[in-house]
Amino acid sequence: MPSMARRGYRWGEGRAERYADIADEFVRLKVNVIVTSGSAVVAVKRATSVIPIVFPTANEPVGSGLVASLARPGGNATGLSMQQTDLAGKRLELLREIFPGLRRLGVLINASNPGAALDRDQVRAAASTLGIEVVIKDIQRAEEIAPAFEAFKGRTEALYVVGDALMATNRIRINTLALAARLPSMYPNRAAVEAGGLVSYGPNFPDLYRRAGDYVDKILRGANPAEIPVEQSTRFDLVINLVTAKALGLTVPPTLLARADEVIE
Repeated sequence: MPSMARRGYRWGEGRAERYADIADEFVRLKVNVIVTSGSAVVAVKRATSVIPIVFPTANEPVGSGLVASLARPGGNATGLSMQQTDLAGKRLELLREIFPGLRRLGVLINASNPGAALDRDQVRAAASTLGIEVVIKDIQRAEEIAPAFEAFKGRTEALYVVGDALMATNRIRINTLALAARLPSMYPNRAAVEAGGLVSYGPNFPDLYRRAGDYVDKILRGANPAEIPVEQSTRFDLVINLVTAKALGLTVPPTLLARADEVIE
């Protein structure tokens, strides 16, 4: 185990074009381990096949090519899978419980995120099964958020946000526009609901990041990331914002409130 690990923190500000430069910088610094998530993992994998990579959150790590298999990753990356794409149908069913008449859904997605694209396909398939028409707006920059809502106007009745760094960074802006357009919103994580979104259902992110710390510890003690199995999320949280529901004139069924892990009032 090294006597002292080199440490550094960088934030891409939700801008995917910055990931490659940050990855190259960490490689030049010869850090011991790189911890990163979302589409940034792809950029780091391109930058190094030697430095161990730990991802606390990943959409379909096998399908997106981050690892060879969950049991034996086989390269320099390992971590935790959010199983995010498996949850699209569940999220739509929850949204339907709050808004039973839902027939037209707007989907906001970062087109530059390969993992988000997998989720988009699952949303489209789940919506088709439920008889819901989808209007998908692909964006890549914060400046494209407002025009996306203009495209949703009159064509959608609710909003499904495919989570990633761009959406997380701009969650207040998205929620402000969704409320103005009177669109009930579904998110993959609690933070967006705290910022004014209506409902979220997805993995418990603090739990995933805590567990990622165990991966880093194992690697710094000499473990090979190629042989450390990718674990899947085991905790999923349902969070509902009743303040937003009231602002939208929606009544959340008591049965759904009883199932929620957290209700914001």
